[in-house]
Amino acid sequence: MTMTRRTALTAGAALPLASLVPVTVSAQTSEATDMPLHHSFMLGNMRITVLLAGQSPMQDPHGTFGLNASDEEFRELSEENFIPADRALGNYCPVVVETGNAVILFDTGMNPDGLKAALASAGMGPETIRTVVITHMHGDHIGGLSADGKLTFPDADLVTGRAEMEHWSNAGGETFEAKVRPFEDRFRLLEDGEEVIPGVTAMLAAGHTPGHMTFMLNEDGGQRLLLAADTANHYVWSLARPDWEVRFDMDKEAASQTRRRVLEMLAEERLPFIGYHMPFPSVGYVAQTEDGFRFMPATYQFKLTEAE
Repeated sequence: MTMTRRTALTAGAALPLASLVPVTVSAQTSEATDMPLHHSFMLGNMRITVLLAGQSPMQDPHGTFGLNASDEEFRELSEENFIPADRALGNYCPVVVETGNAVILFDTGMNPDGLKAALASAGMGPETIRTVVITHMHGDHIGGLSADGKLTFPDADLVTGRAEMEHWSNAGGETFEAKVRPFEDRFRLLEDGEEVIPGVTAMLAAGHTPGHMTFMLNEDGGQRLLLAADTANHYVWSLARPDWEVRFDMDKEAASQTRRRVLEMLAEERLPFIGYHMPFPSVGYVAQTEDGFRFMPATYQFKLTEAE
C-alpha cells in the first residue's frame, strides 16, 4: 500500500475500535489537504517531535463534550471561540522524545500505517524507536502498537502505568485484546512518580481512565514540559469549561478534578505542554481566565531558545 498524506490521515477508517475511540475516523479529508505530519523543536538538550498520526471529523460534538451543559451553553461557548457547535476535527498526536541515547515514543495513534507515515516524514522508522510508552489504553493510543499479532516496534521496550495495565488486564476490551494482551508480559509497569528514564517522570492523572498518566519532561538545564495526554481533549470545550463532562472520561468527576488541577499547575507555573488532541502541532501554554482556562498555542518561543 502506498502511503500518501491523505491515507495517513484517514487510515484509521478500517480499524474496529468498538467504544474505546472518542471519534470515528473516516475518509473525509480533502484530497487537496497538504499539511506536515510532524513538528520538531528543542527543549534544552531534548529534541521533541510531535507526530500527526491521524485526524478524524466528529459530528455532534456536544454528544461527547459538555454532557452536563445545555445546548445553549455549548453553542454560545463555541460561537465565542469561532468554532461550529455541530462539527469538530480531532487530531491524534503521539510524541517522540530524543535525549542522550534514548528515543522514546509516547502513544501510537489509531493504527501502524498512520503512525509510520508520520515517523517517516520526520526521518524515522520503526527501528529508530527504543522505548514505547502508553499513557493509557484507549484505542486511539494503542491502535498503532501492533497489527496481526506483530509489534510495530519489535525491538523497543514497552512501558505503561501499573494501574492502567491492571484495569484493562481485568476488563479486557476488543482493542486491548488485539493490540496489547499478546505482549502484556513485556511491559515495564510504572507507579506514580517513577521515571521512564532520568528526566522523564510519570505523573498519575486518573479519571479519563483509571491509570491515565501524564509525563513531565525535565531536561538538564531545568526546562520542563508536560506531556498531558488526554487530560484535556479539546482546546476550547475542555479548557474553557474544565468541569464539563466528557463522554469518554470513565470517572467523570475524577477526570474533571484532575483536569482542573493539571491546568491550574500549567497556568501558575507557566509551563508548556503537549496535548494529544490539541490542534496540531499541539504545543502550547495555559492561561487562566475568570472561570476556566484558555489554550495559548506556542509560536516562536522555542525557536528563540534554539537561537540563543
